[in-house]
Amino acid sequence: MRNELLSPAEMAEADRLAIAAGPLDGDRLMQRAGEAVAAVVLARYPDAKRVHVLCGPGNNGGDGYVVARLLAEAGLDVALWASGKPRAGSDAALAAADCMLERRPLSAFTAQAGSLVVDAIYGAGLSKPLTGEAEGAVGIATEMNLPVVAIDLPSGVSGESGGVLGCAFRAALTVTFARKKPGHLLLPGRERCGEVVLADIGIRDEIIDKVAPRAFENLPGLWIASYPTPAVDTHKYKRGHTSVFSGGPSATGAARLSALAAARSGAGAVTVLSPANAMQVNAAHLTSIMLRKVDAVEDVHDLVSDRRPSAFVLGPGFGIGDKARDFTLAVLAKNRQDGVEGLVLDADGITSFRDTASTLFEAAGRPGAPALIMTPHEGEFGRLFADIAADKALSKLAKAREAAQRANAVIVYKGADSVIAAPDGRAAINSNGAPWLATAGSGDVLAGLIAGLLAQGMQAFEAACAGVWIHAEAGSRFGPGLIAEDLPLAVVPVLRELTQSTVR
Repeated sequence: MRNELLSPAEMAEADRLAIAAGPLDGDRLMQRAGEAVAAVVLARYPDAKRVHVLCGPGNNGGDGYVVARLLAEAGLDVALWASGKPRAGSDAALAAADCMLERRPLSAFTAQAGSLVVDAIYGAGLSKPLTGEAEGAVGIATEMNLPVVAIDLPSGVSGESGGVLGCAFRAALTVTFARKKPGHLLLPGRERCGEVVLADIGIRDEIIDKVAPRAFENLPGLWIASYPTPAVDTHKYKRGHTSVFSGGPSATGAARLSALAAARSGAGAVTVLSPANAMQVNAAHLTSIMLRKVDAVEDVHDLVSDRRPSAFVLGPGFGIGDKARDFTLAVLAKNRQDGVEGLVLDADGITSFRDTASTLFEAAGRPGAPALIMTPHEGEFGRLFADIAADKALSKLAKAREAAQRANAVIVYKGADSVIAAPDGRAAINSNGAPWLATAGSGDVLAGLIAGLLAQGMQAFEAACAGVWIHAEAGSRFGPGLIAEDLPLAVVPVLRELTQSTVR
């Protein structure tokens, strides 16, 4: 399954390239789009008393004219409502001319209980708020709680950002073409789309390859090729060593959650790095996880020399201040030739750099430095990237990308629609998030999962994407009642299925 995401501009380019390559022309692409939507309507709503097709003046409206004609030919009671006229000579104008149904003005739209609405007013490229008759149609459909099938995207949802532009339809089902758009996955657009059906209208994969999109839906196909599976002759240190910095005696639990998650992810050895005053507390709770005293930067250097850990986690329960900064910079001062592949910086580790962010970013950008992965939630993101966070013109996807480039780091911008972005412009949007993960300690588990995968040889972007997906999948499957302590064990069946898929 291909998982590229196309921005509205990239989708327009794919259409152009497909038409130029032949044999499909614009009219035939529109016919195929309409056929796909009509087939879905007939399959899902065979008993609809009446279907109201709402058509705008552009290509989205052109698709709607095809749908209206095909549904009427299939014997459904169809009412056609139009907003404006398609441009003369356009593909939409040809589709409108082929549809012989009476065309009523959208401004006069009315509906009956039990009827279905097909939204073909505007598609993914909308960039300004809905007003006038379109806004009125949204109000009627919403007030009457009518089921809506949206073509491409619900009118009022930005295909670029997922933002609601003034108001928008709340679709039960959205049919889109060739590839999804960011607006299908980013909130609040994702909630407005309902179920998303991806229809093949003949735009070949090689056309998408020419567009060269750099955004993806975060599905296993994006990273499964590099997902670690142990060889028959492996031993624990071949499977990677993850070290997690612990906070003081009253704040050790978060580090242990991260450590256990790293171990569950497959890391062969995991060590909690504890201050001396928390050694007894940590020792009382650890069995398979190792424990080492680390109080000063010199202890970090000795650890790397002695035990050569592959990946570190710093932040969960650690505390904010100089010590967090010093330890972070000590790790980033190492080289990959020392065996240190990367650092996952979370929570207090991120906040500690709110006034000295450039120091962190410069350290991460040093040639040969370990990879830096940061996992901020919205508040932490704002502390480190205040200007980016405040820019209302940027989508969450764009914010994560800009932050990744500035920080020389992989950014996991957490939330129900987590975005993972790399400094080179690649980005992925997670789509399997679950509300059950909104619980204290959940992020600590995520940091450990990512670090464990990083220690086993996954590259930083792929490890972050895999960790986010596995974490969300485990939360979704567990469901109500989930607490952070459940997650390290809840990931096991997910990991088992991933491993089985790589060895077949």
